[in-house]
Amino acid sequence: MPKPDREKYSDSDVEAAWVDKPPVLNSTITLAEYDPTWPALYEREAARIRQVLGDTVVLIEHVGSTSVPGLCAKPIIDILLVVPDSDDEDAYVPRLEAAGYVLKIREPDWEKHRAFKGPDTNINLHVYSPDTKEIERYRVFRDRLRSNQDDRELYAATKRELAARKWKYIQNYADAKNDVVDEIMSRALGEAVSRREPVPSTPHDQYDNFAADYAEHARSNPYQELYDRPAILRLAGDVDGCRVLDVGCAAGHLTAALAERGADVTGLDGSPAMVDVAKREFGDRARFEQGDLAEPLAFDDGAFDLVTASLVLHYLEDWGPVLAEIRRVLRPGGALVMSVHHPEDWHWFDRPDYFRREQVTDQFPLGGREVDVRFYRRPLSQTFGALRAAGFTVDVIDEPMPLPECREVAPRAYASLTTTPRFLYFRALTPS
Repeated sequence: MPKPDREKYSDSDVEAAWVDKPPVLNSTITLAEYDPTWPALYEREAARIRQVLGDTVVLIEHVGSTSVPGLCAKPIIDILLVVPDSDDEDAYVPRLEAAGYVLKIREPDWEKHRAFKGPDTNINLHVYSPDTKEIERYRVFRDRLRSNQDDRELYAATKRELAARKWKYIQNYADAKNDVVDEIMSRALGEAVSRREPVPSTPHDQYDNFAADYAEHARSNPYQELYDRPAILRLAGDVDGCRVLDVGCAAGHLTAALAERGADVTGLDGSPAMVDVAKREFGDRARFEQGDLAEPLAFDDGAFDLVTASLVLHYLEDWGPVLAEIRRVLRPGGALVMSVHHPEDWHWFDRPDYFRREQVTDQFPLGGREVDVRFYRRPLSQTFGALRAAGFTVDVIDEPMPLPECREVAPRAYASLTTTPRFLYFRALTPS
């Protein structure tokens, strides 16, 4: 993307940013029509980078035009990589270079930016620190183009017009897109601020920052170990031999419990860091994949007998697309077992309007600190309405009690869970 705080790069700016001499183009830009293999190329590259860097990876995402279905693009996969400190090159550059990546750009005075080319696939690997504003900028722009056809078509038309001109450096072409990018960003940010302020991060953004601490928390936290997981497993019933998709699997504790009961389980989570944690601990029992629930699921129609969704859907504002995808991947007569925050939560957060769907922020202690987590609350009628609109029939609705041992292990949690609503549980069926 063009940089927001600089109108244009001069020749000397370009030359200073490159580790070696920058390649001179002196030509037009070649754009390709959208290629559905681009996401798979990103996934392969992301898996390799995670293997090379391990826990040094704070965040990795597919960005740029190749991440937007239907958009023309230079056939180069743009990847956003966040490390603890991109200025600390010793912590990641040698390992990337040993794997065949080549450091091409170093801009310590601009968002501590580094850029690499890959060992085989044509990529631009952009490296930043967690505090850079560029992370949100990349995401907001990408998500706007994915969701708004008018802006996607405007951006494509502008790119085609500019690509037909001759440019000395590829950066000159990027700079020429500043005006249209700023225009689209203004609309995207304006819409986001009108709904909620500030622009929120996605669920996996939240958990990437404390995946290991959350995994340990989820292992023995009474609300999960003695309440939520047992309730989900009870509604799931006999899963021996069943094909199960556990969406929002987090650190994999429910996935592993399903596998122990004889299910063939795939755990899916949006947080790459969470998936890494789950693979390390439970990879011998189940498969774990990274995937965004806001996008189509990468599974065949009717691939699963059961989908479990433990405390995940309330992170999404719109349930329509994900419920439609869940129904698609379920066989006829398959079941969705899910838990969400109880609609009584409007009292917990002192909200004035029960019937309003809105984003709220919760806090809970994790690893010796208070962590903010954002999710959407909604009235019960909207929950039933979304399930019905997706073609599900609600078979069971449950407000369960914790396991009896919770009384001794966590008496305060037991008292709360047996007297006030906390989570709400559904078993919903697809037509036979």
